[in-house]
Amino acid sequence: MSLLCDKFSKIGVDNAPGQEVRQHVGEIRLRGKEIPGKPVDFSHGDVNAFEPIPGSLDEFIAGVRRGGEQAYTEYRGGSSIRLDLAEKLTRFSGAAVSADKGLIITPGTQGALFLAIGATVARGDKVAIVEPDYFANRKLVQFFEGEVFPVQIDYLGTSEYAGLDLTQLEEAFKAGVRLFLFSNPNNPAGVIYSPAEIRAIAGLAQKYGATVIVDQLYSRLLYEGKTYTHLCTMDIEPENVITIIGPSKLESISGYRLGVAFGSSRIIDRMEKLQAIVSLRAAGYSQAVLKTWFAEPTGWLDTRIALHKAIRDDLLKILRSVAGLEVRIPEAGSYLFPRIPALAVTIQEFVKILRLQAGVTVTPGTEFGSHFTDSFRLNLSQDHEAAVHAIERAVKLIERYRK
Repeated sequence: MSLLCDKFSKIGVDNAPGQEVRQHVGEIRLRGKEIPGKPVDFSHGDVNAFEPIPGSLDEFIAGVRRGGEQAYTEYRGGSSIRLDLAEKLTRFSGAAVSADKGLIITPGTQGALFLAIGATVARGDKVAIVEPDYFANRKLVQFFEGEVFPVQIDYLGTSEYAGLDLTQLEEAFKAGVRLFLFSNPNNPAGVIYSPAEIRAIAGLAQKYGATVIVDQLYSRLLYEGKTYTHLCTMDIEPENVITIIGPSKLESISGYRLGVAFGSSRIIDRMEKLQAIVSLRAAGYSQAVLKTWFAEPTGWLDTRIALHKAIRDDLLKILRSVAGLEVRIPEAGSYLFPRIPALAVTIQEFVKILRLQAGVTVTPGTEFGSHFTDSFRLNLSQDHEAAVHAIERAVKLIERYRK
């Protein structure tokens, strides 16, 4: 296999949102009949279930009417929009954000992740990633020909902290890792790293001169009064930290494809150069929508979180009725990552069975680490009633295919 073919063979997209219909079903021996019900795609949030931030469409239209002024911004984003964002993100994170040197607007947080890794990883570089964690982390490191060092979190073994293996992380740094990449809150487990864990990550990175990229996409969607510790406020060299965040999830404006990265001016400069040859800029008209972010009406955020919590709790109740199933209560975000009992089929087969026999789409755990062969991820940001009925159908199939 050529180097190019090998590189692209590691970027599997069969289980990406919207790609499931392209899966090869194969000869799966189905048991019983289909279970009727409204199809639910838990591989991503339902943007029809939750309306976008009030006023977002108006801002988009205003951006269109401004024409070329809005369409052709600087590669890193419109200056007035970056200035507004820098002020908001400084208040939110507690760390000073420079609109001129330390911030870039990207085509979604996925775009920010691609640019950040592309700006920090060269062939042979050693990169530590968490398992389980967002599936693109591993794939992007491999695409840029970096060497992956997995670090585990024991998310089911505790309820007090995320469960990061700090000893394993330090061993990775000792082995030459100079970049650590993780999401907080964790995707898929929904756990928040404790203040002690964040301080330890910062301390280790500072000790070994490592760079840290932290994906904070769900850092506003916190349950039960949970607190959040921003890595960028810790005792760590500011030029060694990149924070990624965006309004696509809790705020339901994913269709505008907007993301933001802030932090190291050196890395942001590289990200802008890479963006200039990949996509030029985040969609110009869409950038105007960022004016509504962190400026939602009073009470809007609390209501949105309460609605997600209600869905979370109802789905947890159903899942926990299954003998042998383990699932941690998510402290943040919109994901559940249950470990299911042993089945007579593989997790890849069961994911296809769920879609074929119950109209339920989930993401297999193996996307988040090869050894998560007994888990799947679901995004609970759905129509409440439809989500409940879909999980009830999924539970029936777990019992039907139990070993």
